[in-house]
Amino acid sequence: MNVLTNNLLSETECDAVLELRHAMHREPELSNNEWKTQKRIIEALEAFGLTGANTFHNTGVYIDIEGAASGPGRSVVLRGDIDALPIHEERDDLPYKSEVPGVMHACGHDVHGSIALGTALAFHRMRQNFSGKVRVIFQPAEEAEPLGGRSVAEAKLLDGFDLAVGLHVHTDIPAGSYGARAGAVTKSSDQFEVEFIGIMAHGAKPNAGVDAISIAAAFINEVQKVVSREMPVDDGAIITIGTIHGGEATNIICPSVTLTGTIRTSNSERRTLLVRRVGEIADGAASMHRGRARFSSLAGEPPVINDSDMVDRFRETVIKVAGEDKFVQRPASSGSDDFGYYSDLLPSIYFWIGTQEPGNDTGVHTPTFGASDKIVIPATELAVQYCLNLIRE
Repeated sequence: MNVLTNNLLSETECDAVLELRHAMHREPELSNNEWKTQKRIIEALEAFGLTGANTFHNTGVYIDIEGAASGPGRSVVLRGDIDALPIHEERDDLPYKSEVPGVMHACGHDVHGSIALGTALAFHRMRQNFSGKVRVIFQPAEEAEPLGGRSVAEAKLLDGFDLAVGLHVHTDIPAGSYGARAGAVTKSSDQFEVEFIGIMAHGAKPNAGVDAISIAAAFINEVQKVVSREMPVDDGAIITIGTIHGGEATNIICPSVTLTGTIRTSNSERRTLLVRRVGEIADGAASMHRGRARFSSLAGEPPVINDSDMVDRFRETVIKVAGEDKFVQRPASSGSDDFGYYSDLLPSIYFWIGTQEPGNDTGVHTPTFGASDKIVIPATELAVQYCLNLIRE
């Protein structure tokens, strides 16, 4: 059993949290397929008397806990994502290693979902001692489209709430420590596809055709200048070409090439400009080489923006619960998270839970990623205490 940090979870609640963590890890499920996980969560809630859980996005769950104490109280949403990744786990040392070939919890969502369960159980037991409301969302599909965070926003699951809390493991923060920073902590992530259309011809007579590969090459070279010459340096914008497909044979002028990629920025206003400029450069490269371009984009998650007051309150909570030296600052991430849909609508915090230990310092989205059981209960109790502070403020 883990040592409790502030006695906010009972022993049976701790057992349930770790049991869910192990079950999720043994049987991980990919985005939009979290059926067993959904069933486990609902059963775990009901075992402690939390009935009336709601489902959304097919495989998601949320539960509301109303405080029964008199007086004013704020309403807070806490999210724990629950989907896994298409990566084969290489951790033979784990007794709860993934039993699903090619799928594992390589981003710590088994930890996040378990913390969400513990938060719901603790607030349910303490409901006579607070006023206000907590909604715990077990969100599917953070890793892949269609995104669960978008569904949360579209289904108006945040309407009427005051604040939102998200959390994520962090491999550069020592286990037992926690981090947060004000402002943008992740980038938006929009996807794009561009098809360059040329004219097929014999490879010995390139003048008789329009080479779509040449157009694609020109586009790849030019599009990065949007970042280096049009974006502020501190934005850290990123344009990535992820796939390229085209060509019929070695002796044929290629008539069509399709590229896909992502566009990232930490600034919501520049997000629209970046997408537009990528499309304009695609059109320009095609026109310059006598071809055509078909550009399309799909809006993904917004950047996650942390509220400065919520970060200050989180720092105070960490110092009180875990110790003066357990709060750390880390740079913002260049990755993305669909918690950005939450922070787009409510004052929010997305805090980090340290997982780094000697001999266990591999990054997320790798076959050897791991997070010790030892961090789960303390992190859960920190989340409970923090949400309690927010509600009572």
